[in-house]
Amino acid sequence: QVQLVESGGGLVQAGGSLRLSCAASGRTYSMFRMGWFRQAPGKEREFVAAITWHSGATNSADSVKGRFTISRDNVKNTVYLQMNSLKPEDTAVYYCAAQFRATTGGRPNDYDYWGQGTQVTVSS
Repeated sequence: QVQLVESGGGLVQAGGSLRLSCAASGRTYSMFRMGWFRQAPGKEREFVAAITWHSGATNSADSVKGRFTISRDNVKNTVYLQMNSLKPEDTAVYYCAAQFRATTGGRPNDYDYWGQGTQVTVSS
């Protein structure tokens, strides 16, 4: 069992920055990967970025490459999403998720535990 708690969302103007945090507790030593997804109203949940927990390897969606950076602190059991150059189309509820199976990690179904989500709103 893993518990995930996100924080750091809010309202920001276009071009601004936010840093999301996701604190994990429980069986964190067994995690394979942690990821960030987002879901805008009326749209499906989409992959944003992921990081392999032990190796630190990362990957991200093309729509955020060069603007968003995922990182983790294994001591604090926390994963971060630094979001720069935000656009109105980045507006969504952002969720962090934990994966225990060594699969691709780009789909919501790859993940086993989810946080409650944090709202990010980017005004134009």
